[in-house]
Amino acid sequence: MAENELKRGLSSRHLQMIAIGGAIGTGLFVASGGTISQAGPGGALVAYTLVGLMVFLLMQSLGEMSAKIPVAGSFQTYATRFVSPSFGFAIGWNYWFNWAITVAAELVAAGIIMDFWFPGVPGWIWAGVFLVLLTAVNALSAKAFGESEFWLSLIKVVAVILFLVAGVLMIFGILGHDSPGLSNWQNREDVFHGGWVSIISVFMIAGFSFQGTELVGVAAGEAKNPRREVPRAIRSVFWRIMIFYIGAIFVIGCLIPFTDPSLLASGEADIAASPFTLVFERAGIAFAAALMNAVILTAILSAGNSGLYASTRMLYAMAHDGKAPKIFGRTNSRGVPLAALLATAAVGLFGFLSAIVGQGAAYSWLLNVSGLCGFIVWAGIALSHYRFRRGFLAQGNKVSDLPYRAAFFPVGPLLAFAVLIVVIAGQNYEAVLAGRGAEVLSSYIGIPIFVGLWVVHRIVTKTKVVSLTDMDLSGPEDIEADASSGAGAGGHH
Repeated sequence: MAENELKRGLSSRHLQMIAIGGAIGTGLFVASGGTISQAGPGGALVAYTLVGLMVFLLMQSLGEMSAKIPVAGSFQTYATRFVSPSFGFAIGWNYWFNWAITVAAELVAAGIIMDFWFPGVPGWIWAGVFLVLLTAVNALSAKAFGESEFWLSLIKVVAVILFLVAGVLMIFGILGHDSPGLSNWQNREDVFHGGWVSIISVFMIAGFSFQGTELVGVAAGEAKNPRREVPRAIRSVFWRIMIFYIGAIFVIGCLIPFTDPSLLASGEADIAASPFTLVFERAGIAFAAALMNAVILTAILSAGNSGLYASTRMLYAMAHDGKAPKIFGRTNSRGVPLAALLATAAVGLFGFLSAIVGQGAAYSWLLNVSGLCGFIVWAGIALSHYRFRRGFLAQGNKVSDLPYRAAFFPVGPLLAFAVLIVVIAGQNYEAVLAGRGAEVLSSYIGIPIFVGLWVVHRIVTKTKVVSLTDMDLSGPEDIEADASSGAGAGGHH
């Protein structure tokens, strides 16, 4: 039985860093400046806090399901078991595509970043080098992935902490020249620039920044002791991420007026304009730009690394469920699904080929589709959890039997689901109102693709919605065996 199975090689510290690393990326380091210039420091703070709370509710939902059923297919498996097989099919392919495209996007970004040090070398060469590197790390073992992700994420976390410390010292006038103090927070019109409309548009950007927190659910399939470690990772990660994001936006809002033109630059190429670089420069750190450039490179590689891991595991799980070709369900002697890994890396290859050919348009389309996919998957998590809990009780279980309980059921998943529907619908409401057809299509193309996958699978397989009493609530065999042998017998009273 042990062949073609994943190995549980991820420890608690790996899981914690995978979740933190998934959410701290270019969204925080580069795009956070744009959100402040758009909605003012107060508006950006409100938007990130609201998104953070929604993500908190989602992570609670995911934690409850993945502590009970820790499998690599995570939300695809839950969507299949608790909603319907067709819904699971659409969620799984959607998620695979989302991260495979993200890997391509990160590779293109890495090429742009390397231009800072090696202006003469074409970006595609770097993209190729990094693709080979990340594929090699992932091909070693789950533990190798966990270890590389731990160190890459640690660099990002240290950078954010240094930034917060330097920022606070500057606000109090201890570092740098003259301190602006809290003067940027005094005029109400500036603090909430553009009112609610701006806050809602920043909401979307904030949502993208937090995508990746759900990786814990996928990694649960290879965690050493998921029933204990998954809840622990989910609990601590949320607070850390909130402190990082809210703290960073507060510091940037204090030190850089929202009218500062350098905040508008939001591409990876504008590294000198990253709010982090600006603040470090004003603190008098001479090599600030080079330092932040290195940090942003690790952030990009970490996101690419996680993306490759997550999409490979999703493809592997779908092959085991008969939703993808069987070959993707095979693993090598080290428990790595190599065929699934190479297929995912191949998509990364396509991504940066389209960038070389200079089809910037094709590339931004892919990016738009993948961003929306992430929100659709989140909505799927909320829906699956709502049905999971009802099915769990319908089958005569008690809530106290769960290894981890989501605190705000049923309000949590329902509220998160409602907010996500608004976010998905509001992706690009400006383009809809202005009647810009091509832009509308590129922003919303993910919805018909998702619905199409769902409907076609349903027509072909004629599967129905799973009834509450028929739901499969069993965990993976290796975990159940541990539990019954007494290792986790505490829950059987």
